[in-house]
Amino acid sequence: MTTLLADPAASEARRARLAAPHMRPLADFAASLRDATGRAVPDADPADGGVGARCLLLLETPGPSILRTGFVSCDNPTPTGANLRRFLRDAGLPRASLLVWNAVPFVIHAPGAKNRAPRASEVREGLALLPGLLALLPELRVCVLAGRAAAAAVPALRAGRPGLPLVEMPHPSPTYVCTSPEVPRRIVAALRAAAAVASGRELAA
Repeated sequence: MTTLLADPAASEARRARLAAPHMRPLADFAASLRDATGRAVPDADPADGGVGARCLLLLETPGPSILRTGFVSCDNPTPTGANLRRFLRDAGLPRASLLVWNAVPFVIHAPGAKNRAPRASEVREGLALLPGLLALLPELRVCVLAGRAAAAAVPALRAGRPGLPLVEMPHPSPTYVCTSPEVPRRIVAALRAAAAVASGRELAA
C-alpha cells in the first residue's frame, strides 16, 4: 500500500526516489522549468510510471497545498487527491502505467492565497512547455485531459504527438465532482477507456 504524502517522512522517502532511472529525466525536466520560470514546479511522483508511463493524466495547475509535498501526485493529502485515488482504482488504471502532470506545471498562487483557475496567459505559458515533457515519454499511448486548462492542450498534443489518443474528462476536484452524480461516472468511464488503450486491450480510432 502506498503511503500518503501527508507524512513528511513519506515525502522525503519519495524524494529520494527521484534519482531512480524511471524518474531522473523527469526530475531534471522539472528542475529546468524551475530555473526557466523562476516559479515552484512540483516533481512527478516516483510511485507512478515515470518515463515508462503509457498514460499521461494532465490536470490543470498545482494547487497551493502542493508546496507541502512538492509532488504532482494522487497521494497528495487533498480532496482532489482522494477523489483521484478512488477513480483510478475504480477504473482499473494501474499507477505503473501512469504519469500525472499539469497543463500549467508551475504554481500560480501567491503564498497563502486560495486556489483559482489559471489565466489564459498562464495556460499559454504552461502549454508551451508541454513538448519537453512529451519528448521524455517514449511509451506513451494515451493522454487524459482533466478540466478546461488541460483540454486546451489538444493542439499542442496533436502537434507534438500526432495520432496520440486523447480522452477528456471533468476535473476530479470536489468543486466539479459534487455538482452531479454523473460527473464521477464520466471520470471513471474516461479513465477506464484510457486504461484499455494503455494496456493494449483497445485501439483508439
